[in-house]
Amino acid sequence: MASRMQEPLVVGRVIGDVLECFSPTTKMYVTYANHKQVFNGHEFYPSAVTIKPRVEIQGPADMRTFFTLVMTDPDVPGPSDPYLKEHLHWLVTDIPGTTDATFGKEMVSYEMPRPNIGIHRFVFVLFQQKGRQTVKTNLPTSSRDNFNTRRFAADNDLGLPVAAVFFNAQRETAARRR
Repeated sequence: MASRMQEPLVVGRVIGDVLECFSPTTKMYVTYANHKQVFNGHEFYPSAVTIKPRVEIQGPADMRTFFTLVMTDPDVPGPSDPYLKEHLHWLVTDIPGTTDATFGKEMVSYEMPRPNIGIHRFVFVLFQQKGRQTVKTNLPTSSRDNFNTRRFAADNDLGLPVAAVFFNAQRETAARRR
C-alpha cells in the first residue's frame, strides 16, 4: 500500500529531487479555496493558490504529538536549470496531531506560487517532531531560495517524512485567467 501511495512521488521526481524514499504513516489533506484538494501531480493555476491552503493532519489522536509542514518549489527558476532550488514557500511547526496548520506556529509565511518558466512542482512535506518547540529555524531572512528540505530535516532531527503531496503549476497567460 505504501509503495502505491509513493508511486506518483517517484514518477514526479519528488522522491530523489526533494525527499528520500519513505513510508507514509500519517494522512495529510491539503485543500485550497473552493474545496480544491491537492492530489499528486494534478495541475493548479497560480490564480487558484493565492491564499494559503487548509492543511489537515490525521495523525495520532494525541495532542502531544507535533508536526512540521514544509512547502517548497524544487524547480526555481525553471525546471531545466533549477539552480536556486528549493524555494521555501511556507513553514509551520508545532502543529498538534489531529488538527490543521492553523494550530501550529507559522515560522515562514505562505508565499503564493509564481512559476515563470516551465511547469513547477510545489511540494508539501509533513514531518513528525520529537516534541513541542524542538524545531529551530535558522533560516536566512533575506531569501527563501536554496532551501534544502533534507538538510532542514537533518538539522532538526525530524527523520523521514510521514506524508507528502505535490501539485504542478505553470505561468498563466492572460487568456487562461479569463
